[in-house]
Amino acid sequence: MSRFMTRAPALILVGQVGGAFGVKGEVRITAFTETPLALLDYRDLKREDGSAGLTLLSGRVAKAGLVARVKEIATPEQADALRGLRLYVPRDVLPEPDEDEFYLADLIGLEARDPAGAVVGRVKAVQNFGAGDLLEIEPAERGPTWWLAFTRETTPEVRLADGFIVIVRPPESSDQPAGDEG
Repeated sequence: MSRFMTRAPALILVGQVGGAFGVKGEVRITAFTETPLALLDYRDLKREDGSAGLTLLSGRVAKAGLVARVKEIATPEQADALRGLRLYVPRDVLPEPDEDEFYLADLIGLEARDPAGAVVGRVKAVQNFGAGDLLEIEPAERGPTWWLAFTRETTPEVRLADGFIVIVRPPESSDQPAGDEG
């Protein structure tokens, strides 16, 4: 039996507060959804710990996201005080992806197997530092985590229902730990 769990996180990151917009207490939110207006559909956004974050009352698309009226914010100072606040929704409120599609967060916890089927590790996290999506792999044999670009070449199979992905590890990444992020 594998020591790895195959459960996706309960909360999915959908936005981040950028600060105040104007003088009427509106807030800028960078949206991580397909369209910024999708945030309004979720309305009740959570903090990372699951507690209440922001309640969106209305909004409009603006550069890189949404400008919104929020129940908890009445002044620009209150909006600026929340700058950097990451906003989440429960995974179960997201629409189901189409067949052969998935949310990147669904990859977290899956086993990572080589093309022969041997368990190499598990997906610890999915990140994007600006150059594309990366999988952080926790090795099955203990040791430091390492990064793998999430492409069709390096991840030819995603088998969510079976709880694993197939990875092809490039030779140059074989001894490169993920390191500490700050």
